[in-house]
Amino acid sequence: MREPGTSERTSEADAAAAGNAEVEAEVEEGTAEPSPELEVTFDEQFFAARPKALRPIARRRQFVGSRPSFEFDGRNAAYVEWLRNQAMLGDANTLARQLSGQASMWQNSYAHPNPRAAVERASVWFTAYPLSFITPTGQSFLSALGDPEMWKAFRDIGIRGIHTGPVKLAGGISGWSHTPSVDGHFDRISMAIDPVFGTEDEFRRMCEVAAEHDGTVIDDIVPGHTGKGADFRLAEMNFRDYPGIYHMIDIPEEDWNLLPDVPEGADSVNLSPDAEQALQKAGYIIGRLQRVIFYEPGVKETNWSVTRPIVDTTGKTRRWVYLHYFKAGQPSINWLDPTFAGMRLVVGDALHSLVDLGTGALRLDANGFLGVEKSAEEQPGWSEGHPLSEAANQLIGSMIRKVGGFSFQELNLTIDDIKATSESGPDLSYDFITRPAYHYALVTADTEFLRLTLRLSMEIGVDQASLVHALQNHDELTYELLHFAAGHRDEMFELNGEELTGAQLAENVQQTLRDRLTGEKAPYNAVFTTNGIACTSVSFIMAALGIADPDAVTPEQEAQIRDVHLLLAMYNALQPGVFALSGWDLTGILALDRSRVRELTSQGDTRWINRGAHDLMGTSPDATTSSAGMPRARSLYGPLPEQLKDPDSFARRLQRILAVREDNGIATGTLLDVPDVSNRGALVLVNRLKDGALQVTALNFSGQDIAGSIQSNELPSGANVQDLFSGETVGQVDDLHSFFLELPAYGGTALLLTEPEPEAEA
Repeated sequence: MREPGTSERTSEADAAAAGNAEVEAEVEEGTAEPSPELEVTFDEQFFAARPKALRPIARRRQFVGSRPSFEFDGRNAAYVEWLRNQAMLGDANTLARQLSGQASMWQNSYAHPNPRAAVERASVWFTAYPLSFITPTGQSFLSALGDPEMWKAFRDIGIRGIHTGPVKLAGGISGWSHTPSVDGHFDRISMAIDPVFGTEDEFRRMCEVAAEHDGTVIDDIVPGHTGKGADFRLAEMNFRDYPGIYHMIDIPEEDWNLLPDVPEGADSVNLSPDAEQALQKAGYIIGRLQRVIFYEPGVKETNWSVTRPIVDTTGKTRRWVYLHYFKAGQPSINWLDPTFAGMRLVVGDALHSLVDLGTGALRLDANGFLGVEKSAEEQPGWSEGHPLSEAANQLIGSMIRKVGGFSFQELNLTIDDIKATSESGPDLSYDFITRPAYHYALVTADTEFLRLTLRLSMEIGVDQASLVHALQNHDELTYELLHFAAGHRDEMFELNGEELTGAQLAENVQQTLRDRLTGEKAPYNAVFTTNGIACTSVSFIMAALGIADPDAVTPEQEAQIRDVHLLLAMYNALQPGVFALSGWDLTGILALDRSRVRELTSQGDTRWINRGAHDLMGTSPDATTSSAGMPRARSLYGPLPEQLKDPDSFARRLQRILAVREDNGIATGTLLDVPDVSNRGALVLVNRLKDGALQVTALNFSGQDIAGSIQSNELPSGANVQDLFSGETVGQVDDLHSFFLELPAYGGTALLLTEPEPEAEA
């Protein structure tokens, strides 16, 4: 445990620091007034009622003095001060002091999520991934995302928002050096933009260009963990409030025999299950948790690691055991430490993005793992679905709304938990509910499981308009199905005429996807730990169609792949909520051969095969890698400028889908019914639009043309059925509340029901 008074103690580093460092310490502790040049004003042009871009002092007064060659620990006052000048907690404290007491903090309602307001601001998102985005020589990623020509193309297609992906400094610090990210820049260590992606000025210019095209920029925050940057190194040195950021336990030297040795050249080592149990019995940690994410024998067998011995600022040598739900380089943030240092860090990072950089929204990464608690003897610790996560999400979501933004969470938990967090936390949630189900529907040409998940979502009370329905992103095709595999594992469900427990149903679906999407039938895809399948949208579709050799794809097969890809786009776009797609989708990217990313996948993270570099705007046809070094992947569809010249291209056909979606207000509608179907490959969604009209989405997930009746009690008898793509009347609802419809293989449509005018009285 931390010695009494250490958070207020004046350290050797403080005594050695001078000049600007003393001023910074006052700001960090909240005792100094902001300097006059940091007075908050308003910029009505782009961000009404929001503070003008701020300049947090802490980061911009970084300096590196002489670099002594002795130990990188608390005895080295210059090293401690160097870390302080780039720590996120210091920046957060400085930024908070500048905003505190400002009238702008009271201009927006924030208590309740408002998903439809968020959807109206940007209902179609482009999901970028910095490491895979090919730009011309000398142009940064952020500069490319601020290209007016790209935004013009996006506006033409119907895209209204860009989710940038993580672009701030990530990785760790070892000595005086920064170490690379271990998880695609989700191990953040600074509020500064990583120079490899561009500058803050380029980020702000991107936000301005987006606003000029009626668009919104969406940034990332990571409430669950940081990297091993300045904040973690200061925590190891027991400096001020920094240990309070993390779940860190100081192990007394007399019990170091319970700890494994740290290998030469490493700064920590993962605990074995035996060591984890020994420390639990000794009363230091709560032991094993509900699951081990990124489990890999010999690499990560538990969620706990131990540091090497390190000397703190008082000269005492310490060893810490720390929690990391994810990789060892991603120490978990403690949301219920008495210092509330972790909370201050995360909220400060969010405010920096919104009020300084000028974004309109934030994605909350891995925000379902913010609470951890001891359970009954021999039971795993409570670490998922914890009320503290809900409380923390409410705080984060409220703060974002308070300054005029909106937020979404990528939270893969049960439907019940997603419903609970939607009541007071982020405005939107990623659709982990039906995402694996629509993949399963395509693989089996059977929508029964998809209909089951949609109906469960409706019964539990999840609003489809509050979900982000997505094609590919930077992660794997997730199939954990936690609603069935965990929360309702013993409940009975029916699938394919069988009564199955939730656990059996989940395993049935997962095994089917593994069999059909990987192995000899599809060697280009790969299983990713226990989470899902590493693949692109195109490589998933190829596997579903039974195409084993990507190099032998015929023009006819390419056309079929495009048709299926558009079917999946229709499923996600022609229902209430946000529709999101990536550059991998827009250009039709195939999975990378594993040999091209062998170093990145060497520890089991196979997701790198679905993150191939792509040239969205066709500006660098000769580039073989992105500026970050990701190998270029094969594209079936080509860059956007070429596609926009071809009326039959993926982008042009997608444009027509999005036009129907926007013209009819489908994004802000309400899902009323998911009726039974006469053909197992069919899916029907009945939506109530904002203006009160009824809209029907009908899709065919099979490779055969189908025809049959669409029946729902929500359909009014006598209503005319209009095809929104052709404008033609294609039927009329009969007295059984049904109408007849034909759908081509892997095809679909959107229909509008209009009731006939009542006849005038004679």
